[in-house]
Parts: sequence; structure tokens; C-alpha cells
Amino acid sequence: MDLRRRIPATDQVLDDPLLSSAADRLGRDVVRQAVRDAQQQARLGHLPPERVTAAALAALPDTACRMRRVLNASGVLLHTNLGRAPLSDAALEAVRAAAGTTDVELDLATGARGPRGRSTRDALLAAVPAAEDAHVVNNGAAALALAATALAAGREIVLARGELVEIGDGFRIPDLLTATGARLREVGTTNRVHLDDYRDAIGPDTGFVLKVHPSNFRITGFTSQVPVADLRALPVPVVTDIGSGLLHPHPRLPAEPDAQRTLAAGADLVTASGDKLLGGPQAGLLLGTTDLITRLRRHPLARALRVDKLTLAALEATVRGPATPTARALDRTQDDLLARAHRIAAALRAHGIDADTCRSTGTVGGGGAPGVDLPSAAITLPARCATALRTAPTPVLARVEQDRCLLDLLAIAPADDDLLVETTTAATRCT
Repeated sequence: MDLRRRIPATDQVLDDPLLSSAADRLGRDVVRQAVRDAQQQARLGHLPPERVTAAALAALPDTACRMRRVLNASGVLLHTNLGRAPLSDAALEAVRAAAGTTDVELDLATGARGPRGRSTRDALLAAVPAAEDAHVVNNGAAALALAATALAAGREIVLARGELVEIGDGFRIPDLLTATGARLREVGTTNRVHLDDYRDAIGPDTGFVLKVHPSNFRITGFTSQVPVADLRALPVPVVTDIGSGLLHPHPRLPAEPDAQRTLAAGADLVTASGDKLLGGPQAGLLLGTTDLITRLRRHPLARALRVDKLTLAALEATVRGPATPTARALDRTQDDLLARAHRIAAALRAHGIDADTCRSTGTVGGGGAPGVDLPSAAITLPARCATALRTAPTPVLARVEQDRCLLDLLAIAPADDDLLVETTTAATRCT
């Protein structure tokens, strides 16, 4: 008898209670495709006909979204390709609460329209007392673009030549700024700039002086730059792009600028990202004087760059809530990480896997804290395991170094250690 005749019909499989329930959760088209894929495997003889339903169930995604969770064992804390900062539990709960109808733009006391994102603004101002006002847009580049458009379109932005940086994926700060209609007035040289360079360049067409933190590279040696405290003496606004979004200084990142100190030193406006060292969702933060923030908020471009209610909720919970996963990772010691690595390696060896441990060095990533080494620890596996781990049902992004596959624990939360063992065990047995 032709086994293909025993393959159950699509509607018959879809009537299975578990698949019917999955269709309610994931959508009927997603489930139907999983059934058709399983039927095709049966037609090719790779699957017994009676296993079609089970195979379809096993192939269903966790959500209706094709984006998958990845365990970040790369040793890069804020990996841009992995979405940078993971959200805290508090932020996730806030997003779930905000997913329905909310008072994002409603004053419940009066029933009238209220200021959009007021509670998020209040949280930022409480966290950064040096800021008189705050505004949120959809990413760090948008924050700088809004500032340039509102304050310098058709005018000049004065900035140091050594701060004409390129950010991710080939985007360049000069191109971003000139796209707003502003003109750039470069001062100084690649490695040195002085206050007189800025002073001599300022004229009636100057919109503002811009200071950009070179967050993804360092220039060392015969260098000089002008601190914000000196730039404040100039007769134009001082805008500072601090990049990575620290609100306050961090002892492990002494050279990384933060919003509070930058504003206290005299900056009129600070721009930053929300999904880097702040540990929140993708967002662009604008913190500064009431006058400048008001001008930015009322500019027509602000409407096009505004964030949705989910971002506002996640950002507020990040600022108000407990330590984020990013902050917790920065606080872990190498000894703690090494102890976890020993336990994980022992569990893997118990499953017959060639695993060992080593001290390693991680990085901040996400264009933050260039040159800063973060002491870490890793589980070592044969180099061939990297591909199997990356293509596992729960992907693990490791790194290959000196012909070894390293599972660096810097960005792995302790709560995920068991999942790392389970996933690694299943993946490496197939190599």
C-alpha cells in the first residue's frame, strides 16, 4: 500500500484540538503552513504519516512573530545585531499593561486630552535633576536630527573635525546633520581642538555648537578637546550628543559621559539613546532647558519622530524601576561569572560534552565605552559547535576564538543558565 494515502488531510489535522488552539493563538495561516510542511515530509518518506500532527505541533513558533529569542553568549553586552539592551521584567510588565487602551494622551481627572507621555517625561526629570525638560523620539539619530532641524536649519552647526563620526551600518553624523538643511562649520584638526577654534567660528549664522562623544573609537596620543564647561561661555547653545544613554556615572565606565554631569557642566541640550547603557527600549532622549525642549516639541518634525505608547511605557519603567539586565551585567564580578561557568561546564561534561572554562574579556558594544574591557568568563567547546548553537531551536550566539567556541557569560542572566545547558547539550550532540 502506498504510504502517502495514509497521510491525513489538511482539514483533518487542523481539527486536532491542540492545533485548533494554536490557530487561535498564532493565526490559522501559520498553523496551516506547519501542517503542509509536515505533510510534505511524510510524502518524501522522511516522516511516518501518523506523525504528521505531532510534527506540525513541534514546528509551531512560540509566537506569531518570526523574530526569535537568542541567548547572547558573544561577550558583547549590547550587541546591535541582537537588538542591544534586553528589557527588564518591569519594562515588560509595563508594555503588557500599555498594550491595550491606556491614558497615554488622556487626563483621567478632567476627561480632556492630556500631554502625551507625561509620566515618562516626569520619570526622566526625576532621574536627571539637571534637566529642566525632556522629550522622547524614536532613536538617538532622530534626537540629533530634530535638534539640528529645529535649531539650525539653514544655519551653521559648529563642531570639532575629530567628532565627525560614522555610526552603525555606514551612517555618518555629517550626512545626518546636513540632511536637515544645516551647514557644518568644522573647527580644529583631527586630533586637537581649542576653545579659540570654536570662538572664531561663531557668527550670526551659528545655530549651535555641537559636541559629539566618539563612542565607538578612541584617539590617543597628542590630542586635546574642549570640555562642555568651557564651551558654555560661548554665546550660542551647546548641544552634546553623549550617545550611549547613561543618566549617571558608572564606576566601570569612568570615561563614558552621562546626562546629569553633562547638563550640570553647562550643556543646554543633551541627546542620547535609550536602548544602550540605559538598558531600555529603542528611543532618542532629549534633555535640556525648557526653552530648547519647547522649541523641539513644537516643531512639525517632532510629530513624525514621536514614539508609541509601548516605548513610553517601557522607557518609564526602565527609568523608575529596578536595575536593568544591562546594569546587573555590569555589576557582576569575574569571580561570580567564573563560578557559574564551572557549574555549567560540569553539567555539560555530565552529558558527555567536551566542555571546559576560561577567563575571558567582554566589551560594552552598541557604540559605547570603546576600549573598555569587561572581565568575564566563558565555557569552552570545540569550534565546530558554534554553527550548531546558532541554528538551534533556541539559538545561542557564541564567538570563536583561537579555534575554540566560547560561551561568554557576560550578557547571560543567571536565570538562563539551565536553558543554556539544555540548548547546548541538544545542539552539540548533533555535531
